[in-house]
Amino acid sequence: MSCKYDAASGWKRWSGFQIVAMIALAALAPLSQAARAQETTSPTQAQQPQPGLPLAPVVRASAGPVQGLDNHGVYEYLGIPYAQPPVGDLRWQSPQPYPQWTETRDATHFGPACAQITTLGAFAGPPNSNEDCLYLNVFTPKQAGSEKPAVLVWIHGGGNFDGESNDYDASKLASKGNLVVVTLNYRLGLLGWLANPALDHEGHAFGNYGLMDQQLALKWVQKNIASFGGDPKKVALGGQSAGSVDASAQVVSPLTAGLFNRAIFESVLRDSISLSAGEELGAAFSAAAGCGSGSGPDVAACLRHLPVETILKLQGTESANGPYVTTAPIADGTIVPSQGLFDAFRKGKFAHMPIMSGFTHDEYNFPIAINEYFSVPPQAPVSEADVKKYVETTYGANASKVLAAYNPGSYATPQLALDAMGTGSLICPQQAVNQILSSQVPLYAYEFNDRTAPFFFPELPDFQSLAYHTADIQYLFSGWHGGTRGIAHPLNSAQMQLSDELVTAWANFARTGNPNRAGDRPWPRYDARKPQSSFYLSEDIPALSLRTANQVSEEHQCKLWDSLQMP
Repeated sequence: MSCKYDAASGWKRWSGFQIVAMIALAALAPLSQAARAQETTSPTQAQQPQPGLPLAPVVRASAGPVQGLDNHGVYEYLGIPYAQPPVGDLRWQSPQPYPQWTETRDATHFGPACAQITTLGAFAGPPNSNEDCLYLNVFTPKQAGSEKPAVLVWIHGGGNFDGESNDYDASKLASKGNLVVVTLNYRLGLLGWLANPALDHEGHAFGNYGLMDQQLALKWVQKNIASFGGDPKKVALGGQSAGSVDASAQVVSPLTAGLFNRAIFESVLRDSISLSAGEELGAAFSAAAGCGSGSGPDVAACLRHLPVETILKLQGTESANGPYVTTAPIADGTIVPSQGLFDAFRKGKFAHMPIMSGFTHDEYNFPIAINEYFSVPPQAPVSEADVKKYVETTYGANASKVLAAYNPGSYATPQLALDAMGTGSLICPQQAVNQILSSQVPLYAYEFNDRTAPFFFPELPDFQSLAYHTADIQYLFSGWHGGTRGIAHPLNSAQMQLSDELVTAWANFARTGNPNRAGDRPWPRYDARKPQSSFYLSEDIPALSLRTANQVSEEHQCKLWDSLQMP
Protein backbone atom coordinates (compact mmCIF):
# COMPACT_ATOMS: atom_id res chain seq x y z
CA MET A 1 0.00 0.00 0.00
CA SER A 2 1.35 3.42 -0.89
CA CYS A 3 0.34 6.81 0.25
CA LYS A 4 1.33 10.38 -0.18
CA TYR A 5 1.19 13.44 1.98
CA ASP A 6 0.25 16.99 1.18
CA ALA A 7 -0.26 20.06 3.26
CA ALA A 8 -3.97 20.36 2.54
CA SER A 9 -5.14 16.87 3.32
CA GLY A 10 -2.41 15.11 5.27
CA TRP A 11 -1.73 11.45 4.55
CA LYS A 12 -3.93 10.28 1.72
CA ARG A 13 -4.48 6.91 0.14
CA TRP A 14 -4.18 6.00 -3.53
CA SER A 15 -6.82 3.52 -4.56
CA GLY A 16 -7.32 0.68 -7.02
CA PHE A 17 -4.79 0.09 -9.76
CA GLN A 18 -2.99 3.39 -9.04
CA ILE A 19 -1.67 1.97 -5.77
CA VAL A 20 2.08 1.57 -5.92
CA ALA A 21 2.77 -0.90 -3.18
CA MET A 22 6.51 -0.38 -2.95
CA ILE A 23 8.88 2.33 -2.01
CA ALA A 24 9.04 4.11 -5.36
CA LEU A 25 5.94 6.23 -4.87
CA ALA A 26 5.32 5.85 -1.16
CA ALA A 27 4.56 9.04 0.75
CA LEU A 28 5.43 11.31 -2.14
CA ALA A 29 4.21 14.84 -2.67
CA PRO A 30 5.18 15.71 -6.27
CA LEU A 31 7.03 18.94 -6.92
CA SER A 32 4.98 21.85 -8.18
CA GLN A 33 5.42 23.01 -11.76
CA ALA A 34 7.21 26.10 -10.48
CA ALA A 35 9.68 24.01 -8.53
CA ARG A 36 10.27 21.75 -11.53
CA ALA A 37 11.03 24.76 -13.68
CA GLN A 38 13.91 25.62 -11.37
CA GLU A 39 15.55 22.21 -11.88
CA THR A 40 18.64 21.88 -14.02
CA THR A 41 18.09 20.41 -17.47
CA SER A 42 21.54 18.91 -17.99
CA PRO A 43 23.58 16.27 -16.16
CA THR A 44 25.71 17.44 -13.28
CA GLN A 45 29.46 17.74 -13.62
CA ALA A 46 29.88 14.60 -11.52
CA GLN A 47 27.90 12.58 -14.04
CA GLN A 48 30.37 13.24 -16.85
CA PRO A 49 33.86 11.73 -17.15
CA GLN A 50 36.86 13.75 -16.11
CA PRO A 51 38.35 15.73 -19.00
CA GLY A 52 41.78 14.80 -20.31
CA LEU A 53 41.67 11.08 -19.58
CA PRO A 54 43.55 8.80 -21.99
CA LEU A 55 41.57 6.75 -24.47
CA ALA A 56 40.84 3.06 -24.08
CA PRO A 57 41.50 0.56 -26.86
CA VAL A 58 39.00 0.35 -29.68
CA VAL A 59 36.53 -2.51 -29.26
CA ARG A 60 34.75 -3.93 -32.27
CA ALA A 61 31.15 -4.43 -31.15
CA SER A 62 28.64 -6.16 -33.41
CA ALA A 63 27.23 -2.86 -34.66
CA GLY A 64 30.58 -1.17 -35.10
CA PRO A 65 33.80 -0.08 -33.37
CA VAL A 66 33.74 2.02 -30.18
CA GLN A 67 36.46 3.81 -28.26
CA GLY A 68 36.09 4.77 -24.60
CA LEU A 69 38.22 6.08 -21.76
CA ASP A 70 41.04 4.68 -19.66
CA ASN A 71 39.87 5.93 -16.26
CA HIS A 72 42.49 5.02 -13.66
CA GLY A 73 42.69 1.33 -14.39
CA VAL A 74 39.14 0.85 -15.68
CA TYR A 75 38.15 1.03 -19.31
CA GLU A 76 34.83 2.86 -19.68
CA TYR A 77 32.81 2.65 -22.88
CA LEU A 78 29.94 5.08 -22.44
CA GLY A 79 26.81 5.96 -24.35
CA ILE A 80 26.73 2.94 -26.67
CA PRO A 81 23.36 2.76 -28.47
CA TYR A 82 21.72 -0.65 -28.17
CA ALA A 83 18.40 0.24 -29.82
CA GLN A 84 17.05 2.68 -32.33
CA PRO A 85 15.50 5.80 -30.82
CA PRO A 86 11.89 4.82 -29.95
CA VAL A 87 10.39 7.89 -31.58
CA GLY A 88 7.65 8.49 -34.11
CA ASP A 89 6.18 5.18 -35.25
CA LEU A 90 8.56 3.34 -32.89
CA ARG A 91 7.04 4.97 -29.81
CA TRP A 92 5.26 2.24 -27.82
CA GLN A 93 6.75 -0.51 -29.98
CA SER A 94 9.27 -3.23 -29.22
CA PRO A 95 12.78 -1.75 -29.30
CA GLN A 96 14.65 -2.35 -32.54
CA PRO A 97 18.41 -3.08 -32.68
CA TYR A 98 20.58 -0.12 -33.57
CA PRO A 99 21.88 -0.16 -37.16
CA GLN A 100 25.52 -0.79 -37.87
CA TRP A 101 28.17 1.92 -38.26
CA THR A 102 31.62 1.80 -39.81
CA GLU A 103 33.58 4.72 -38.31
CA THR A 104 34.86 4.35 -34.75
CA ARG A 105 32.20 5.73 -32.42
CA ASP A 106 33.13 8.10 -29.59
CA ALA A 107 32.18 6.29 -26.38
CA THR A 108 33.68 8.76 -23.92
CA HIS A 109 30.44 10.40 -22.74
CA PHE A 110 27.18 9.08 -21.36
CA GLY A 111 24.14 9.04 -23.56
CA PRO A 112 21.14 11.21 -22.71
CA ALA A 113 18.77 10.19 -19.91
CA CYS A 114 15.25 9.06 -20.74
CA ALA A 115 12.36 11.53 -20.52
CA GLN A 116 11.34 12.22 -16.94
CA ILE A 117 10.31 14.79 -14.39
CA THR A 118 11.65 15.07 -10.85
CA THR A 119 9.03 13.14 -8.91
CA LEU A 120 11.68 11.50 -6.73
CA GLY A 121 13.56 14.67 -5.95
CA ALA A 122 17.20 13.92 -5.25
CA PHE A 123 16.92 10.48 -6.82
CA ALA A 124 15.86 11.71 -10.25
CA GLY A 125 17.98 12.25 -13.28
CA PRO A 126 17.85 15.56 -15.16
CA PRO A 127 14.28 16.50 -16.11
CA ASN A 128 14.02 16.29 -19.86
CA SER A 129 11.70 15.37 -22.74
CA ASN A 130 14.17 13.17 -24.61
CA GLU A 131 12.99 9.90 -26.17
CA ASP A 132 16.32 9.10 -27.84
CA CYS A 133 17.81 7.51 -24.73
CA LEU A 134 18.41 3.77 -25.21
CA TYR A 135 22.12 3.70 -24.46
CA LEU A 136 24.29 1.51 -22.25
CA ASN A 137 27.71 1.76 -20.63
CA VAL A 138 30.40 -0.88 -20.18
CA PHE A 139 32.99 -0.79 -17.38
CA THR A 140 35.75 -3.37 -17.71
CA PRO A 141 38.93 -3.93 -15.67
CA LYS A 142 42.12 -2.89 -17.42
CA GLN A 143 43.95 -5.81 -15.83
CA ALA A 144 41.44 -8.62 -15.79
CA GLY A 145 43.72 -11.30 -14.36
CA SER A 146 43.86 -14.94 -15.39
CA GLU A 147 40.14 -15.54 -15.11
CA LYS A 148 37.73 -14.13 -17.69
CA PRO A 149 35.58 -11.63 -15.77
CA ALA A 150 31.97 -12.39 -15.00
CA VAL A 151 29.36 -9.79 -16.00
CA LEU A 152 26.97 -7.71 -13.92
CA VAL A 153 24.11 -6.00 -15.77
CA TRP A 154 22.57 -3.32 -13.56
CA ILE A 155 19.06 -1.83 -13.76
CA HIS A 156 18.81 1.56 -12.09
CA GLY A 157 16.00 2.39 -9.70
CA GLY A 158 13.67 5.37 -9.63
CA GLY A 159 10.17 3.95 -9.61
CA ASN A 160 10.38 3.13 -13.35
CA PHE A 161 9.71 6.82 -13.99
CA ASP A 162 12.91 8.50 -12.72
CA GLY A 163 16.64 7.87 -12.74
CA GLU A 164 19.42 7.18 -15.22
CA SER A 165 22.39 4.86 -15.66
CA ASN A 166 24.78 7.83 -15.76
CA ASP A 167 24.70 8.13 -11.97
CA TYR A 168 26.21 4.68 -11.39
CA ASP A 169 30.01 4.66 -11.35
CA ALA A 170 30.89 0.97 -11.63
CA SER A 171 34.66 1.46 -11.54
CA LYS A 172 35.13 -0.16 -8.12
CA LEU A 173 33.03 -3.17 -9.05
CA ALA A 174 35.12 -3.49 -12.21
CA SER A 175 38.56 -3.02 -10.66
CA LYS A 176 38.26 -4.52 -7.18
CA GLY A 177 35.58 -7.03 -8.15
CA ASN A 178 37.20 -7.98 -11.48
CA LEU A 179 33.81 -7.64 -13.17
CA VAL A 180 32.57 -6.33 -16.47
CA VAL A 181 29.63 -4.11 -15.50
CA VAL A 182 26.92 -2.93 -17.87
CA THR A 183 24.54 -0.13 -16.87
CA LEU A 184 21.67 0.93 -19.10
CA ASN A 185 18.89 3.39 -19.71
CA TYR A 186 15.37 2.14 -20.42
CA ARG A 187 12.11 3.89 -21.20
CA LEU A 188 10.45 5.40 -18.14
CA GLY A 189 7.01 6.49 -17.03
CA LEU A 190 4.18 6.38 -19.55
CA LEU A 191 6.67 5.96 -22.39
CA GLY A 192 7.94 2.74 -20.84
CA TRP A 193 4.97 1.31 -18.98
CA LEU A 194 1.64 1.71 -20.71
CA ALA A 195 -1.14 -0.75 -21.48
CA ASN A 196 -3.71 0.86 -23.74
CA PRO A 197 -6.41 -0.96 -25.75
CA ALA A 198 -5.54 0.84 -29.00
CA LEU A 199 -1.83 0.03 -28.74
CA ASP A 200 -2.35 -3.45 -27.36
CA HIS A 201 -4.51 -4.50 -30.33
CA GLU A 202 -1.83 -3.68 -32.92
CA GLY A 203 -0.35 -7.18 -32.84
CA HIS A 204 3.02 -6.44 -31.20
CA ALA A 205 4.33 -7.00 -27.70
CA PHE A 206 2.92 -4.28 -25.48
CA GLY A 207 2.69 -2.72 -22.05
CA ASN A 208 6.12 -3.43 -20.60
CA TYR A 209 8.25 -1.40 -22.99
CA GLY A 210 10.84 -0.77 -20.29
CA LEU A 211 11.20 -4.51 -19.73
CA MET A 212 11.55 -5.00 -23.49
CA ASP A 213 14.37 -2.46 -23.53
CA GLN A 214 16.15 -4.33 -20.75
CA GLN A 215 15.72 -7.61 -22.63
CA LEU A 216 17.24 -6.15 -25.79
CA ALA A 217 20.16 -4.87 -23.71
CA LEU A 218 20.64 -8.40 -22.32
CA LYS A 219 20.69 -9.74 -25.87
CA TRP A 220 23.28 -7.09 -26.71
CA VAL A 221 25.37 -8.35 -23.79
CA GLN A 222 25.22 -11.94 -25.01
CA LYS A 223 26.28 -10.84 -28.47
CA ASN A 224 28.98 -8.34 -27.51
CA ILE A 225 30.33 -8.74 -24.02
CA ALA A 226 33.09 -11.18 -24.98
CA SER A 227 34.57 -8.40 -27.15
CA PHE A 228 34.88 -6.31 -23.96
CA GLY A 229 36.55 -9.17 -22.09
CA GLY A 230 33.49 -10.51 -20.25
CA ASP A 231 32.19 -14.04 -19.98
CA PRO A 232 28.70 -14.33 -21.54
CA LYS A 233 28.20 -17.62 -19.66
CA LYS A 234 28.42 -15.81 -16.31
CA VAL A 235 25.94 -12.94 -16.37
CA ALA A 236 24.22 -11.62 -13.25
CA LEU A 237 21.23 -9.32 -13.64
CA GLY A 238 20.62 -7.01 -10.71
CA GLY A 239 18.77 -3.88 -9.79
CA GLN A 240 17.76 -1.71 -6.88
CA SER A 241 14.23 -0.56 -5.97
CA ALA A 242 12.28 -0.50 -9.26
CA GLY A 243 15.35 -2.15 -10.75
CA SER A 244 14.89 -4.97 -8.25
CA VAL A 245 11.26 -5.37 -9.30
CA ASP A 246 12.29 -5.36 -12.96
CA ALA A 247 15.03 -7.92 -12.33
CA SER A 248 12.46 -10.20 -10.69
CA ALA A 249 10.18 -9.75 -13.72
CA GLN A 250 13.04 -10.77 -16.01
CA VAL A 251 13.61 -13.90 -13.92
CA VAL A 252 9.96 -14.81 -14.47
CA SER A 253 9.68 -13.73 -18.12
CA PRO A 254 9.83 -16.64 -20.59
CA LEU A 255 11.54 -14.31 -23.08
CA THR A 256 14.85 -14.11 -21.18
CA ALA A 257 15.85 -17.78 -21.25
CA GLY A 258 19.61 -18.08 -21.54
CA LEU A 259 20.31 -14.35 -21.25
CA PHE A 260 21.57 -14.42 -17.62
CA ASN A 261 22.06 -16.99 -14.86
CA ARG A 262 22.18 -15.11 -11.54
CA ALA A 263 19.84 -12.45 -10.16
CA ILE A 264 20.09 -9.73 -7.49
CA PHE A 265 17.00 -8.15 -5.90
CA GLU A 266 18.23 -5.10 -3.98
CA SER A 267 15.51 -3.44 -1.91
CA VAL A 268 11.90 -4.37 -2.35
CA LEU A 269 9.84 -6.67 -4.51
CA ARG A 270 6.30 -6.12 -5.66
CA ASP A 271 3.85 -8.04 -7.76
CA SER A 272 2.75 -7.07 -11.25
CA ILE A 273 -0.63 -5.49 -11.93
CA SER A 274 -3.28 -7.16 -14.05
CA LEU A 275 -3.67 -6.34 -17.73
CA SER A 276 -7.24 -5.14 -17.15
CA ALA A 277 -6.07 -2.72 -14.48
CA GLY A 278 -3.27 -1.48 -16.72
CA GLU A 279 -5.57 -0.96 -19.67
CA GLU A 280 -8.09 0.89 -17.52
CA LEU A 281 -5.33 3.25 -16.48
CA GLY A 282 -4.05 3.54 -20.06
CA ALA A 283 -7.49 4.33 -21.42
CA ALA A 284 -7.92 7.06 -18.80
CA PHE A 285 -4.59 8.54 -19.85
CA SER A 286 -5.59 8.46 -23.52
CA ALA A 287 -8.87 10.21 -22.79
CA ALA A 288 -7.14 12.84 -20.67
CA ALA A 289 -4.67 13.45 -23.51
CA GLY A 290 -7.53 14.17 -25.89
CA CYS A 291 -7.07 10.98 -27.91
CA GLY A 292 -10.22 9.21 -26.73
CA SER A 293 -10.52 5.93 -24.88
CA GLY A 294 -11.29 3.59 -27.78
CA SER A 295 -9.23 0.77 -29.24
CA GLY A 296 -9.00 1.87 -32.87
CA PRO A 297 -5.94 2.89 -34.93
CA ASP A 298 -6.97 6.55 -34.75
CA VAL A 299 -6.38 6.51 -30.98
CA ALA A 300 -2.99 4.85 -31.38
CA ALA A 301 -1.97 7.37 -34.04
CA CYS A 302 -3.05 10.25 -31.82
CA LEU A 303 -1.01 8.89 -28.91
CA ARG A 304 2.12 8.58 -31.04
CA HIS A 305 1.77 12.19 -32.17
CA LEU A 306 1.46 13.61 -28.65
CA PRO A 307 4.26 15.96 -27.60
CA VAL A 308 6.46 14.35 -24.98
CA GLU A 309 5.76 17.30 -22.70
CA THR A 310 2.05 16.45 -22.73
CA ILE A 311 2.80 12.85 -21.77
CA LEU A 312 5.06 13.92 -18.92
CA LYS A 313 2.50 16.41 -17.66
CA LEU A 314 -0.20 13.75 -17.50
CA GLN A 315 2.27 11.31 -16.03
CA GLY A 316 2.91 13.65 -13.13
CA THR A 317 -0.53 15.20 -12.79
CA GLU A 318 -3.01 13.64 -10.44
CA SER A 319 -6.67 13.23 -11.23
CA ALA A 320 -9.31 12.25 -8.70
CA ASN A 321 -8.17 8.65 -9.24
CA GLY A 322 -4.44 9.32 -9.06
CA PRO A 323 -1.67 9.71 -11.66
CA TYR A 324 -2.08 8.02 -15.05
CA VAL A 325 1.02 5.84 -14.73
CA THR A 326 1.83 2.46 -13.26
CA THR A 327 5.32 1.76 -12.00
CA ALA A 328 4.74 -1.99 -11.77
CA PRO A 329 5.24 -4.54 -14.51
CA ILE A 330 1.99 -5.40 -16.30
CA ALA A 331 0.84 -9.02 -16.48
CA ASP A 332 0.36 -8.93 -20.24
CA GLY A 333 0.56 -12.72 -20.73
CA THR A 334 3.64 -12.63 -22.97
CA ILE A 335 6.43 -10.69 -21.28
CA VAL A 336 4.97 -11.21 -17.80
CA PRO A 337 2.69 -14.23 -17.19
CA SER A 338 -0.97 -13.35 -16.89
CA GLN A 339 -1.16 -14.66 -13.31
CA GLY A 340 1.62 -12.32 -12.19
CA LEU A 341 5.10 -12.49 -10.72
CA PHE A 342 4.38 -13.78 -7.23
CA ASP A 343 2.16 -16.57 -8.54
CA ALA A 344 4.99 -17.64 -10.84
CA PHE A 345 7.39 -17.76 -7.90
CA ARG A 346 4.95 -19.79 -5.82
CA LYS A 347 4.42 -22.29 -8.64
CA GLY A 348 8.08 -22.52 -9.59
CA LYS A 349 7.42 -21.08 -13.04
CA PHE A 350 10.56 -18.97 -13.33
CA ALA A 351 14.16 -19.37 -14.46
CA HIS A 352 15.79 -21.28 -11.61
CA MET A 353 19.12 -19.70 -10.75
CA PRO A 354 21.02 -18.44 -7.70
CA ILE A 355 19.36 -15.32 -6.25
CA MET A 356 20.56 -12.66 -3.82
CA SER A 357 17.69 -10.79 -2.15
CA GLY A 358 17.72 -8.13 0.54
CA PHE A 359 16.65 -4.76 1.85
CA THR A 360 17.70 -1.93 4.12
CA HIS A 361 16.75 -1.72 7.77
CA ASP A 362 14.98 1.64 7.40
CA GLU A 363 13.55 1.61 3.87
CA TYR A 364 10.74 4.04 4.64
CA ASN A 365 12.92 6.94 5.73
CA PHE A 366 13.55 7.65 2.05
CA PRO A 367 9.95 8.58 1.15
CA ILE A 368 9.58 10.43 4.45
CA ALA A 369 12.61 12.53 3.53
CA ILE A 370 11.28 13.20 0.03
CA ASN A 371 8.02 14.37 1.52
CA GLU A 372 9.68 16.65 4.04
CA TYR A 373 12.24 18.24 1.76
CA PHE A 374 10.81 18.17 -1.75
CA SER A 375 7.21 19.07 -1.03
CA VAL A 376 6.31 22.63 -1.96
CA PRO A 377 6.35 24.20 0.54
CA PRO A 378 8.51 21.77 2.58
CA GLN A 379 6.57 19.89 5.22
CA ALA A 380 7.22 20.11 8.94
CA PRO A 381 8.70 17.02 10.62
CA VAL A 382 6.28 14.12 11.07
CA SER A 383 4.06 14.54 14.12
CA GLU A 384 2.23 11.94 16.19
CA ALA A 385 -1.03 13.25 14.75
CA ASP A 386 0.35 12.71 11.23
CA VAL A 387 1.15 9.09 12.02
CA LYS A 388 -2.28 8.37 13.48
CA LYS A 389 -4.06 10.04 10.56
CA TYR A 390 -1.93 8.10 8.09
CA VAL A 391 -2.75 4.80 9.78
CA GLU A 392 -6.46 5.52 9.98
CA THR A 393 -6.61 6.62 6.35
CA THR A 394 -4.47 3.81 5.01
CA TYR A 395 -5.48 0.74 6.99
CA GLY A 396 -9.16 1.35 7.66
CA ALA A 397 -10.58 -1.50 9.73
CA ASN A 398 -7.05 -2.66 10.53
CA ALA A 399 -5.93 0.71 11.88
CA SER A 400 -6.24 -0.30 15.52
CA LYS A 401 -4.02 -3.36 14.95
CA VAL A 402 -1.35 -1.29 13.26
CA LEU A 403 -1.41 1.44 15.91
CA ALA A 404 -1.21 -1.17 18.65
CA ALA A 405 1.89 -2.61 17.02
CA TYR A 406 3.46 0.78 16.25
CA ASN A 407 2.30 3.11 19.01
CA PRO A 408 4.00 6.44 18.21
CA GLY A 409 4.47 7.01 21.93
CA SER A 410 6.77 3.99 22.09
CA TYR A 411 9.32 5.56 19.74
CA ALA A 412 11.78 8.37 20.32
CA THR A 413 10.11 10.43 17.58
CA PRO A 414 7.00 10.05 15.42
CA GLN A 415 9.27 9.83 12.37
CA LEU A 416 10.86 6.66 13.75
CA ALA A 417 7.42 5.17 14.37
CA LEU A 418 6.40 5.89 10.78
CA ASP A 419 9.73 4.54 9.51
CA ALA A 420 9.32 1.28 11.43
CA MET A 421 5.74 0.88 10.26
CA GLY A 422 6.39 1.69 6.60
CA THR A 423 9.54 -0.41 6.48
CA GLY A 424 7.75 -3.44 7.87
CA SER A 425 4.95 -3.10 5.32
CA LEU A 426 7.53 -2.96 2.53
CA ILE A 427 10.07 -5.59 3.42
CA CYS A 428 7.79 -8.30 4.82
CA PRO A 429 6.43 -9.15 1.35
CA GLN A 430 10.04 -9.56 0.19
CA GLN A 431 10.75 -11.76 3.21
CA ALA A 432 7.75 -13.90 2.18
CA VAL A 433 9.08 -14.18 -1.38
CA ASN A 434 12.51 -15.10 -0.02
CA GLN A 435 10.91 -17.97 1.87
CA ILE A 436 9.14 -19.17 -1.27
CA LEU A 437 12.28 -18.99 -3.40
CA SER A 438 14.66 -20.53 -0.88
CA SER A 439 13.18 -24.01 -1.24
CA GLN A 440 13.60 -23.89 -5.01
CA VAL A 441 16.93 -22.16 -5.73
CA PRO A 442 20.11 -21.15 -3.88
CA LEU A 443 19.13 -17.92 -2.14
CA TYR A 444 21.30 -15.51 -0.17
CA ALA A 445 19.42 -12.99 1.96
CA TYR A 446 20.73 -9.81 3.56
CA GLU A 447 19.72 -6.69 5.45
CA PHE A 448 21.78 -3.51 5.08
CA ASN A 449 22.17 -2.18 8.62
CA ASP A 450 24.70 0.65 8.57
CA ARG A 451 22.52 3.27 10.22
CA THR A 452 25.35 5.82 9.96
CA ALA A 453 25.34 5.71 6.14
CA PRO A 454 25.96 9.11 4.51
CA PHE A 455 22.72 10.82 3.49
CA PHE A 456 22.67 12.53 0.08
CA PHE A 457 19.66 14.75 0.80
CA PRO A 458 20.20 18.34 1.93
CA GLU A 459 20.17 18.59 5.70
CA LEU A 460 16.75 18.08 7.24
CA PRO A 461 16.07 19.35 10.77
CA ASP A 462 15.27 16.71 13.38
CA PHE A 463 15.45 13.90 10.82
CA GLN A 464 17.25 10.59 11.34
CA SER A 465 18.03 8.94 8.00
CA LEU A 466 19.58 5.70 9.38
CA ALA A 467 19.83 2.76 6.93
CA TYR A 468 17.39 4.38 4.51
CA HIS A 469 16.23 3.10 1.12
CA THR A 470 19.10 3.68 -1.39
CA ALA A 471 21.70 4.04 1.40
CA ASP A 472 23.51 0.89 0.26
CA ILE A 473 24.01 1.94 -3.38
CA GLN A 474 27.00 4.15 -2.54
CA TYR A 475 28.80 1.14 -1.06
CA LEU A 476 28.71 -0.60 -4.46
CA PHE A 477 28.79 2.31 -6.90
CA SER A 478 31.42 4.77 -5.74
CA GLY A 479 30.19 8.24 -4.89
CA TRP A 480 26.56 7.51 -5.71
CA HIS A 481 24.36 10.35 -4.46
CA GLY A 482 21.07 10.11 -6.23
CA GLY A 483 20.40 12.28 -9.24
CA THR A 484 20.96 15.91 -10.09
CA ARG A 485 20.15 17.31 -6.63
CA GLY A 486 21.87 14.80 -4.37
CA ILE A 487 24.96 15.70 -2.34
CA ALA A 488 27.88 13.27 -2.34
CA HIS A 489 29.58 12.46 0.97
CA PRO A 490 32.66 10.24 1.29
CA LEU A 491 32.56 6.97 3.20
CA ASN A 492 34.69 6.82 6.36
CA SER A 493 37.28 4.09 6.87
CA ALA A 494 34.86 1.62 8.50
CA GLN A 495 32.30 2.21 5.76
CA MET A 496 34.99 1.75 3.11
CA GLN A 497 35.75 -1.64 4.64
CA LEU A 498 32.07 -2.55 4.39
CA SER A 499 32.07 -1.31 0.80
CA ASP A 500 35.04 -3.58 0.02
CA GLU A 501 33.23 -6.55 1.56
CA LEU A 502 30.03 -5.90 -0.39
CA VAL A 503 31.85 -5.41 -3.70
CA THR A 504 33.67 -8.70 -3.13
CA ALA A 505 30.42 -10.49 -2.30
CA TRP A 506 28.58 -9.07 -5.33
CA ALA A 507 31.50 -10.00 -7.59
CA ASN A 508 31.73 -13.52 -6.17
CA PHE A 509 28.01 -13.96 -6.69
CA ALA A 510 28.22 -12.84 -10.32
CA ARG A 511 31.16 -15.20 -10.82
CA THR A 512 29.92 -18.35 -9.07
CA GLY A 513 26.35 -17.81 -7.83
CA ASN A 514 27.71 -17.75 -4.27
CA PRO A 515 28.70 -14.47 -2.55
CA ASN A 516 31.41 -16.38 -0.66
CA ARG A 517 32.73 -17.69 -4.00
CA ALA A 518 32.61 -21.14 -2.35
CA GLY A 519 31.44 -22.54 0.98
CA ASP A 520 29.06 -20.84 3.41
CA ARG A 521 31.17 -18.24 5.26
CA PRO A 522 30.61 -15.48 6.09
CA TRP A 523 27.28 -15.65 4.25
CA PRO A 524 25.36 -18.94 4.55
CA ARG A 525 22.65 -19.91 2.12
CA TYR A 526 19.15 -19.02 3.29
CA ASP A 527 16.73 -21.93 3.53
CA ALA A 528 13.29 -21.36 5.06
CA ARG A 529 12.89 -25.11 5.57
CA LYS A 530 15.40 -24.82 8.39
CA PRO A 531 14.08 -21.92 10.52
CA GLN A 532 16.84 -22.00 13.13
CA SER A 533 19.59 -21.86 10.51
CA SER A 534 17.95 -19.49 8.03
CA PHE A 535 20.25 -16.50 8.16
CA TYR A 536 20.31 -12.98 6.83
CA LEU A 537 23.71 -11.36 6.44
CA SER A 538 23.63 -8.13 8.44
CA GLU A 539 25.69 -5.65 6.43
CA ASP A 540 26.94 -3.36 9.15
CA ILE A 541 29.94 -1.73 10.72
CA PRO A 542 32.26 -2.48 12.39
CA ALA A 543 31.71 -6.04 11.14
CA LEU A 544 29.38 -8.27 9.19
CA SER A 545 27.19 -10.53 11.30
CA LEU A 546 24.28 -12.94 10.97
CA ARG A 547 20.65 -12.60 11.98
CA THR A 548 18.13 -15.39 11.82
CA ALA A 549 15.10 -15.01 9.60
CA ASN A 550 12.97 -15.21 12.76
CA GLN A 551 14.82 -12.24 14.25
CA VAL A 552 14.30 -10.19 11.08
CA SER A 553 10.61 -11.13 10.90
CA GLU A 554 9.99 -10.41 14.56
CA GLU A 555 11.70 -7.02 14.52
CA HIS A 556 9.73 -5.91 11.47
CA GLN A 557 6.50 -7.54 12.72
CA CYS A 558 5.99 -9.64 9.60
CA LYS A 559 3.25 -11.72 11.26
CA LEU A 560 1.16 -8.56 11.43
CA TRP A 561 1.81 -7.56 7.82
CA ASP A 562 1.30 -11.08 6.53
CA SER A 563 -2.07 -11.23 8.32
CA LEU A 564 -3.51 -7.98 6.99
CA GLN A 565 -5.72 -8.30 3.94
CA MET A 566 -4.93 -5.14 2.04
CA PRO A 567 -7.01 -4.15 -1.00
